[in-house]
Amino acid sequence: MELSARNQVPGLITDVQKGAVNGLVIMDMDGIEFKALITNEAIVDLFLRKDVPVRAIIKASDVMFASGNEPLERFSALNQLAGTVVKVNKGDVEGLVELELPNGCHIKGTITSEAIEELELAEGKPALAIIQASDVIVLAL
Repeated sequence: MELSARNQVPGLITDVQKGAVNGLVIMDMDGIEFKALITNEAIVDLFLRKDVPVRAIIKASDVMFASGNEPLERFSALNQLAGTVVKVNKGDVEGLVELELPNGCHIKGTITSEAIEELELAEGKPALAIIQASDVIVLAL
């Protein structure tokens, strides 16, 4: 299946925690924990449970960045992925930043060119990709 979303990361569900309306799907992406907040209806319809292979799908515009590789404290986004910047394509207004995680997965995000400069994002520098769990789409495989 072809999608326009730049980030399509394979994983394996390690836990599903249902709430009143939504549930938290916790996945292992080759050694990195990743979380998605989806409706309980979707959890049931997709037969999501422990050990089910999935693909986490994230639009590049839903990825935020921070410089450095230390997790941010007192921050509401559940996914903070430390890695190394491998590519920056900066335009006049916005740019595309690509981060390589320790497991070899790549996360791409679009942010303003001003933010790229302020965060000093450049190839070889450490950075965090920050993704809200509610911005993650889960595809059952």
